[in-house]
Amino acid sequence: MPLTKEQNTKIFTEFGGKTTNTGSIEGQIAQLTQRISQISSHLQQNKKDFSTHRGLMQLVGKRKRLLNYLQKHDLTGYRQLIEKLGLRK
Repeated sequence: MPLTKEQNTKIFTEFGGKTTNTGSIEGQIAQLTQRISQISSHLQQNKKDFSTHRGLMQLVGKRKRLLNYLQKHDLTGYRQLIEKLGLRK
């Protein structure tokens, strides 16, 4: 289930600065984190949904690549984002 328009605008205003800044790395990572949590809860109920599991692994990989990029280019922003989202690393 994709995120609604209201959820996307809320995420990008909180993390990206404004709603039209959909290309910000922080906003993209926050959006991926939200989708990952939704898909994880879906997979806890539907354990044999293997195609969704593959999609989840792709999203986790994409988030990891974006986090690595952010860590290389803006270390303080990376640390703030990790703390704000509650991610372990």
